Parts: sequence; structure tokens; C-alpha cells
Amino acid sequence: MIRRFILMLMLTTASLTVADARDRPRPDTFVDAASVAPGLIVETRYATAHNFVGVPIDGYERPVCYLTKPAAAALALVVSDLEPKGLTLKVYDCYRPTRAVAHFVRWARDLGDTRMKAEFYPHVDKSTLFRDGYIAARSGHSRGSTVDLTLVRRADGATLEMGTPFDFFSPRSWPSDKRVGAEAQANRMLLAQAMRRRGFAPYDKEWWHFTLRREPYPHTYFDFPVR
Repeated sequence: MIRRFILMLMLTTASLTVADARDRPRPDTFVDAASVAPGLIVETRYATAHNFVGVPIDGYERPVCYLTKPAAAALALVVSDLEPKGLTLKVYDCYRPTRAVAHFVRWARDLGDTRMKAEFYPHVDKSTLFRDGYIAARSGHSRGSTVDLTLVRRADGATLEMGTPFDFFSPRSWPSDKRVGAEAQANRMLLAQAMRRRGFAPYDKEWWHFTLRREPYPHTYFDFPVR
């Protein structure tokens, strides 16, 4: 009986520890990027059902762009650089809780759920998403210094032509893909140059994805909720 009681106590304590870790508040080293980058447009797709899964994603309770302080400061400089061109940035995703990544993994393994295929992966078999690198068990977004974004006109909020939508699973989304039109190629280059100038590195399979080169948490994956 004593052993059983001790075991139950240990299990209960462990469960509480996990729950506490998942409900920790946002660290003070993370900030709301919109608060330091006037003009930044935030469209947090994973807080809504308009994403490749088709439902709001675990951990996204509010449409907020949280980033580490250095990443947010660098992004604010990009926004400032673009202002004379009549442009700004629209962010689709910033910090991503690890529970959200786990949600993506569960979805990818459910081959019967293809409700968003027509919009986000019309030419890709869902069974190949892991193999082809569209879904991974870990995401740099969870380290807090990676952003998914695009260019927008300040005057009317119109998104510039990029050749494919955000989160479109296809080689056409690779920044180097030449099958997209000349306008899209030029806009992709403009975005990449603006981000590189302020210390962000692009990703060769997604035109919208950038990570701060000198990110403060290169080996830490956070799981506090976006709220």
C-alpha cells in the first residue's frame, strides 16, 4: 500500500509539473512584435481555421505575434526600411508553441483528413508531407526568432504577388522557383533582401520563412500559449 501510494503521488506530481510547464506565462524576453514595429500587420493564421489543418491550432488563443526581443527589434527595422517604398510587412506566424507543432504532426498522420487539400496542397500526396519536409516534429518557430510573412502595400493593405499563397505546399513556393511570374520573382527578391539586411536568414523551401541569424535561443523550444 505504501509503495502504491508513493507511486500515485509521484505520478500526480509529474502530471502537475507538465501542466504547470504548459501554462507558464510568456517569458519577459518575448514581446508583442506589433508593439515595437508600428505599421506591422498581423494575420495570425493558426489562431483561425484558415490554415492547412482547417481548425484553430493548439496553443493559439489570440492572434498575436510574439518574438524574442532581438527578433522583434530587427523586424521593426525592416518595417521602417520598407516605409519609403510605400510597403510594410504582414506576418502570418511568429513564435509557435511546441504543442502547435504536435498538432501539425497528429494532423499529418491522419491521412483521411484532407479538407484543406484544394487550397494548400492540391498537387501533394498527404502521405509524403514528412518525407518532403513540409511537416516536421520540431520547428524553429518554437525558438521565438522565426517569422512567416509577406509584403503589403501601406496605402490599401493589398498583398503583393508572390507566386503562391502562404503555406502552399509545393516546389513553386521555393524562393528559387522560376515557374512563377517575373513580378512574383521580383517581390520575393525584394522581401528576401529587406530581411537579410536586418539579420534574417531565408529558408530555401518557403519564400515567406525567415530566422534571425543570431537568435538568442538556438537550442530552446518553448511551449507557452499565445494569449
